[in-house]
Amino acid sequence: MTTDAARRALISVSEKTGVVPFARELSAHGFSIISTGGTAELFRENGIDVTDVAEYTGFPEIMGGRVKTLHPRIHGGILGRRGIDEAVMAENTIEPIDMVVVNLYPFEKTVADPGCDLQYALENIDVGGPAMVRAAAKNHASVTVVVDPADYARVLQEIATDGATSLQTRYTLATKAFAHTSRYDAMISNYLSGETGVGSGETFPNLYSLLLHKQRDLRYGENPHQRAAFFAEFAPGHGLVCGAEQLQGKGLSFNNIADAATAWECAAGFEVPACVIVKHANPCGVAVGDNLIAAYEAAFACDPTSAYGGIIAFNRELDEATAKRVIENQFAEVIVAPTVDAAAREALAAKPALRVLACGTRAAPGTPEPDFRSAGGGILVQDADTRELTGDDLRVVTGRPPDDREKTDLAFAWRVARFVKSNAIVYAKDGRTLGIGAGQSSRVWSARIAALKAAEENLDLAGAVMASDAFFPFRDGIDTAAEAGISAVIQPGGSKRDEEVIQAADEHGLAMVFTGIRHFRH
Repeated sequence: MTTDAARRALISVSEKTGVVPFARELSAHGFSIISTGGTAELFRENGIDVTDVAEYTGFPEIMGGRVKTLHPRIHGGILGRRGIDEAVMAENTIEPIDMVVVNLYPFEKTVADPGCDLQYALENIDVGGPAMVRAAAKNHASVTVVVDPADYARVLQEIATDGATSLQTRYTLATKAFAHTSRYDAMISNYLSGETGVGSGETFPNLYSLLLHKQRDLRYGENPHQRAAFFAEFAPGHGLVCGAEQLQGKGLSFNNIADAATAWECAAGFEVPACVIVKHANPCGVAVGDNLIAAYEAAFACDPTSAYGGIIAFNRELDEATAKRVIENQFAEVIVAPTVDAAAREALAAKPALRVLACGTRAAPGTPEPDFRSAGGGILVQDADTRELTGDDLRVVTGRPPDDREKTDLAFAWRVARFVKSNAIVYAKDGRTLGIGAGQSSRVWSARIAALKAAEENLDLAGAVMASDAFFPFRDGIDTAAEAGISAVIQPGGSKRDEEVIQAADEHGLAMVFTGIRHFRH
C-alpha cells in the first residue's frame, strides 16, 4: 500500500454504519474517495469530496446499474502489481487503487421478503461488488480490503501511526473478505437449490453449501485433550443455545454445549412450566408443574444421583426462589433458561463457576432446520426431528383405551422420549418422569433399567405409563413394564410381532396406543 498523497479508496457499502467518519478520516490522510450510488450521495450530504465511478472511468452506468464497476480502470487499478504492472497501467491510463471498502447486501434479506420471486432474487444478486472484493483480497500485498465496519478503527489507527496498513493486517482482512464473498455465494446457491430442490419437496441438492462463524472457543472437546470451538449459522433462529448469552460461569466445554442444547430443546417444547435435567446426552429427570420450583423438585427426584453435575433447563424466566433451591440442593454444571431475573442472577453469583445461559424465548417452529452429524469423515444431513404428535396420529390397539389421566401422561412421556438416546424407555406419571432407560442395545434392558432407577429412588410405578421411541420387537418389553406396575403404553407400532405385543398388553390389562411415528435419537 502506497503512502503518497495520490492514494485512492473505492468505497461502496450496503452496511453504512460508521462509513462517513471513516471516509472523512481517510480524506484527512490524503486519500481520494471514489464511490457509487447511495454511498456517494451520503458522502456529499456530509461534505466529503467524492468522485463517482462513472466520472472516474469515463463510462456511464448502463443496463439499469448492472454494469458500473466492471471496468479496466477499476479492476486494473485494484489488481495492478506494484513494481511490475506500472508500464501497462500508464499506457492504459489506469491509476492504482489502494483500498477497497465494499460489503454486500445480505442476500437473505432479499429472499426473506414474502413478495420475492425467483426473478426478483436474481436481479438482486451483486456481481460487481464480489468481483472488487475478490480482486482486492487477491492483491492484498498492495491493497487493503475492508468488508466489515468493525475493522475501520484498526485500519485508521495503522494509517495514523505508520502511514499505511501492515502486510499482516492486509492479509487478515483479505482472509475475512474471501469469507464474506464465500458466504454470499453460499446464500445464493442454497436459495437457488431450494427453488428446485428442498424447497419444492424434493431431495437435498447435490451441493450443500454450509458457512458458519465461530461463536466461541470452548474449554475443551469431549475430553480435555481435544480442542473444540462452537460454530453457528450467521443468522441462527431466536431462542437457541447457539445464540445464548452466557451470564456467568467458567468457559463452556463441548459436552456442556451438547447437553445444554438437548435440555433446552426438550424444556422449550412444554407449554406449562417445565424443568429438564440432562446428564451425558440423556434426560435423567423431566417434570412440569404449577411453577418452576415445583417442576425442578419433581425432575430432580426422578434420579438425584444422575442429576449431580447435570445440565438444568427451564422454559420460563428463572426466578430467585428456584435459583436458590438449585444451588442449595445440588452441584450443576449449567443452567439454561430463556431469561434470568435480577434477583436470581444475584443468587446465582454465589456460585461463580456455575455457567448460566439465557437463550431468549423459543420461536414458533417453522420449516424444519437441518440437523448435521459428523460420521466417517463426512457429514450426515437430515431435517431436525420436530414432528409433533396430534390426536389424529393416535390409534388405540388394545381392548382397554387409556383414560384421561393416562392420555395426559402418555403425551408427556412421548415428548420426553424424543430426547432420550435409543433404545429409549420413559416411565412417567402426573407430569413427571419416574424412570428413564437410554442407549441400550436391547429395548427390554432399557425397560428394566428404567424400572431399576425408579426402585432405587422408591418411586412407585403403579399406574404409571411407558413411552418407547420405537416399536417393541418382542412382548418381553411389555411383560417387564407390566411387572413394574405400568398401566398404559405409547409406542410407534410397526413390528412383525405387533399382534403378539398387543396380546401381551391385553393379558396384563394395559391400554396401548400406536403413534405410527418413530423417534430414534443416535
